Amino acid sequence: MKKKKYKRVVVVLGGASGERAVSLNSGKACIRALRKKNYIVSELDPKYKNLNLINKLSIDVIFNALHGKDGEDGVAQSYFEYMGIPYTHSGVISSYNCMNKVISKKIFTKHKILTPKYYLINKDNLRNKLLRKFLIKKKIKLPVVLKPVDEGSSLGVKIVNKFKDLSKSAQLLLRKYNEILLEEYIGGQEIQAAVLNNKSLGAIELIPKRSFYDYKAKYYSSAKTKHIMPARITKKNYKKVLNIANKAHKVLNCKGVTRADFKFFKNKFYLLEINTQPGMTNLSLVPEIASYCGISFPNLIEKILLDASINR
Repeated sequence: MKKKKYKRVVVVLGGASGERAVSLNSGKACIRALRKKNYIVSELDPKYKNLNLINKLSIDVIFNALHGKDGEDGVAQSYFEYMGIPYTHSGVISSYNCMNKVISKKIFTKHKILTPKYYLINKDNLRNKLLRKFLIKKKIKLPVVLKPVDEGSSLGVKIVNKFKDLSKSAQLLLRKYNEILLEEYIGGQEIQAAVLNNKSLGAIELIPKRSFYDYKAKYYSSAKTKHIMPARITKKNYKKVLNIANKAHKVLNCKGVTRADFKFFKNKFYLLEINTQPGMTNLSLVPEIASYCGISFPNLIEKILLDASINR
């Protein structure tokens, strides 16, 4: 029997972000998968036990199953680096850059990756005159999308159809967030592509029955979001979207697994964001894509685990 690179794993899950419930589901699924692979697995929930209390002597590696703030924005990763314990997924800087939609968009643009036009709104520049000026200058028509700069799972995302509702919707979001994005709404197909250890896996298409692919559409089976694997695009475009996802993964210096979220409209792929801690629940997309590619869920989790390191 081949000796395992790591034997004792702590799965970090839960946390206190708005994505806590999803993280708990992901983490539990990962624990079951790792135990199937005969790893000795324990768990730690940072909501109840600080990350710096992880006992370095009792584990070999950290499997990061956190989602949202403090879990995928570089905060947890900085703890892992400081403790010198190998961990999965992306490192401190790449996690922060991917979580911050403004920074990641700037990096996409720099590397000629198409992304929707946007405008950064805060309490100081939230004026109808400025918003209207921006929309006219960039030739953006309604509807538009409002979203937090550094939130995941579509939390806080709102589609605004009328200009008279724009300022009011933005004000409501700014009660909770310091900054928000006003983003050009792109129609077309919802396509998401997975990359694992610097290799593209595949791309899936989503058809939500809700107004868009929001939190409920992502995590509730009752939302009846349709998953089509592989995505219904030509072979040439399928290859193209995988290449863009892989390029984004690399230019943002991501590690392990990522999921890139696209809209495909008028034969162009618009990259919305890249997720460094994609979900691992029974409705999650990366496991579904991996399964189509012949990779079982336990094997997927083990592949992510074996890529763990420090100095990420």
